[in-house]
Amino acid sequence: MMNKIKSVSRYLVMCSVLFVSVLSCKQEATHADTQTNETKDIAEVVVSDPLPSWNDGDIKKAIMVYVEDVTNSSSANFIPVADRIATFDNDGTLWSEQPVYFQFYFAVSRVKAMAADHPEWKNKQPFKAILENDMEALMAQGEKGLLEIVMTTHAGTTTDEFEALVSDWIATAEHPIKKKKFKELVFQPMLELLDYLRANDFKTFIVSGGGIEFMRPWTEEVYNIPKDQVVGSSIQTEYEYNDGKPFIKRLPKLDLNDDKEGKPVGINRYIGRKPVFAAGNSDGDLQMLRWTDANKLKTFKLYVHHTDSIREWAYDRDSHVGKFDKALDEAGEKGWSIASMKDDWNIIYPFDKE
Repeated sequence: MMNKIKSVSRYLVMCSVLFVSVLSCKQEATHADTQTNETKDIAEVVVSDPLPSWNDGDIKKAIMVYVEDVTNSSSANFIPVADRIATFDNDGTLWSEQPVYFQFYFAVSRVKAMAADHPEWKNKQPFKAILENDMEALMAQGEKGLLEIVMTTHAGTTTDEFEALVSDWIATAEHPIKKKKFKELVFQPMLELLDYLRANDFKTFIVSGGGIEFMRPWTEEVYNIPKDQVVGSSIQTEYEYNDGKPFIKRLPKLDLNDDKEGKPVGINRYIGRKPVFAAGNSDGDLQMLRWTDANKLKTFKLYVHHTDSIREWAYDRDSHVGKFDKALDEAGEKGWSIASMKDDWNIIYPFDKE
């Protein structure tokens, strides 16, 4: 009898030890799971910020609240995917534009490359000023002189030849002040904004006063915006067929000036839908933002204000490039969002992260 009692006792002790061990393992597993979940939560918090280069503030919050609202199918402001059109100016909005528009540097390089075939340029303005590196004399030529330079250097080639010229230039050309490639002087916060909108099924377009065929060769690489989503100023072209080879020739005649009033015209011509989201930085973008504001769907109007003289440039009302005067007043009156580079962006360029 005593042996049976001892056996039962040992069995109960063994069961108790086993129970304690199992309980301990469960508690450790639960603790480990809790730690894992906490780690996941922390990671998700870090990953969940789609705009890390934007400082936490009213502008960043307004952008995210807007996107969350219009993409929520239960919201009264829900926007169907087909209507989620976002348009962005390029110069001064997606990349820098000082001291002159970057496309002008390309035009200057073309004048110098073509000069050997045009000896008359040595004594003819505005080409003489470029060949003598006399920027003061060049600026004195005014808009007419600058337009002549662009027409001369951008026409007379086929579209394929011009694309190759732009591609070769953008691959190596450096900004004379920043000493970085022009395509590196893009705004990291705006790259994040483009990605954020696309992740929420917005279709992003460039609508710029810059040349459409100047931008198309590199916008997909730099902004992830394909050629067919680029709207810009254009010159006239014509189709030719020579020895069984079709080509399109560029003519020295302006077709569309995609600036100011031309931007809504370009949007209507190439996109066919009013934007619900538009971003610009100057008076030249005002008509595009007004066109967006006229959409019956809920819209977002964003202006980039160049306020950082240390990391980029500071300019607005009196600037000869990217003048932000009338639009600055109207944006304030209408409550449109104005992002200050100095206050709203913790970095400017992608290389600032390094």
